[in-house]
Amino acid sequence: MIIEQQYIDLYNQAKGMINRHSSDVLNAPREQAFADFQKNGFPTKKSEEYKYTDVSEFFNLDYGFNLNRLAVPVDPYEVFKCDVPNLSSLLYFLVNDSYFAKPGVGKSLPASVFVGSLKDFSEKHPDLAAKHYGKLAKTENDGIVAFNTVFAQDGFVIYIPKGVTIEKPIQLVNIFRGDVDMMSNRRLLIIVEENAEAKLLSCDHTIDEGRKFLSTQVTEIFVGKDARFDFYEMEENGVDTCRVASTFVSQEANSNAVVNSITLHNGRTRNNYEVTLNGQHAETHLGGMAIVDKTQSVDNHTFIDHAVPHCTSHEMFKYVLDEKSIGAFTGRILVRKDAQKTEAYQTNKNICTTADAKMYTKPQLEIYADDVKCSHGATIGQIDENALFYLRARGISEKEARMLLKFAFMADVIDNIRMDAFKDRLKLLVEKRFRNELAKCAGCSGC
Repeated sequence: MIIEQQYIDLYNQAKGMINRHSSDVLNAPREQAFADFQKNGFPTKKSEEYKYTDVSEFFNLDYGFNLNRLAVPVDPYEVFKCDVPNLSSLLYFLVNDSYFAKPGVGKSLPASVFVGSLKDFSEKHPDLAAKHYGKLAKTENDGIVAFNTVFAQDGFVIYIPKGVTIEKPIQLVNIFRGDVDMMSNRRLLIIVEENAEAKLLSCDHTIDEGRKFLSTQVTEIFVGKDARFDFYEMEENGVDTCRVASTFVSQEANSNAVVNSITLHNGRTRNNYEVTLNGQHAETHLGGMAIVDKTQSVDNHTFIDHAVPHCTSHEMFKYVLDEKSIGAFTGRILVRKDAQKTEAYQTNKNICTTADAKMYTKPQLEIYADDVKCSHGATIGQIDENALFYLRARGISEKEARMLLKFAFMADVIDNIRMDAFKDRLKLLVEKRFRNELAKCAGCSGC
C-alpha cells in the first residue's frame, strides 16, 4: 500500500484538525472509514469492478489539502457568470470542497427548505443529517468512498420536506482552483421527502489550468414516496483534472428520478452509480453521454437494484471517442426473486472515430424473477459511411457531415433532459464540442 501510506500518515497527523473544522455528524463515521481504507486501500485494475481504470494512479501525486479550511480570496458570485438563457436557477458554489456562503442566497426558498452547507445543516439539524449521512455510501467494501468519508469536512445539501415543490432548478457550480496541485473531497446529500419535487444541475469547472486537480465526490440521494427529483451533472474540467465520483440513489414507492451524467471536457473520469428501487412503482431514468478525445478517459460503472415488484428502469449511455481516448461502460441490473412485473432496459452505444480510440463495454442482466420485461445491449462502431455519403452528395462538406452525424447520435440522450433551458443550451455546447470549439463551457465566464 505504497500510494495509500501517505494518506494514512496524513490522517494520523491531522485528524484533530480535520474534526475541528467539520461537524459531529461528519466526524462520527470517520474512524470506521479510516479502518476500512487501511484494510482495502484504493481499488486497482486487478479488481473486476475497476479493470478498465486504475484509479489508484490518480492519487500518486503530492496534492495539497485545505484541511484548515482557509477562506477563498475571491467571491465566485461576482466573477463567475453562467449564461444559460432562461435557466433562472438558484445558484450555489463549492470552491474545491468548501461551501461558499453568501448572505441572502436562497432567501426566496420556503423556510422549511434547506439548501447550502452540509456542515451547517448537520449542526442545525443533527438528527436529520445523521439519519441520512453515510447510510447509502457504505465504506466497508469501497476504498474510494472510505477515503472520501475520512477526509470530507463539508459539502452541499438539499433538504426538501414533505409536499414542497421547488419550481426553479437548483444549480451547484463546483470550482477547482489553487496555487498548487489540489485535491478536493466533496459530499453531496439530497433528501427529497414524500410528494416533494426538485431539480439539481451540478457543473464542474477547472479554473487554474496550470495545476493538477483531483476530486473525490460522494453523493447520497433519498427520493421519498411520490417524490420527483432530477440530478444532472456536467463536467467541464481541464485535461489535468482527475475525477472519481460515486452516486447512490434510494427510491421509495411511486417516486420518479432522473440521473444524467454529461462529460464534455475532462482529463480522467470514473463515475459510479448505484440505484436501489425500494418501493413499488418507482421509476428511474439513468444515463449520460461522454465526448472524449486526445488521451482523455471516461469510465461509467452502474448498478440498478430492482428490490421490489412493479418498478421500471431505463438506462442509456452513449460515447463518442476521438484520437487516443478511452471509454468504458459497465452496467449491471439486478432483478431480485420477488421483484415481479419489473421492466428494465439498458443500452450502451458508442462511436470510435479513429483506429486508436478504445471502448470497453460490459452490459449485464441478473434476473431471479420470472415475470419481467428486461433487455440490454451494446454496440461499438464507426460513423455510418452510407449516411456520410448521403450528406456529402447534398453538398455538405465531410467535416460538417461528420459533425452532424455525431450530434444526431447524441440527440436522444439530450432529449431525456427535463430542463428545457439547459437542454437547449446543451445542444449548442455539444455542437461546439464536436467542432473542437469548446475548451470550457462556452456559456460561462470563469474566475
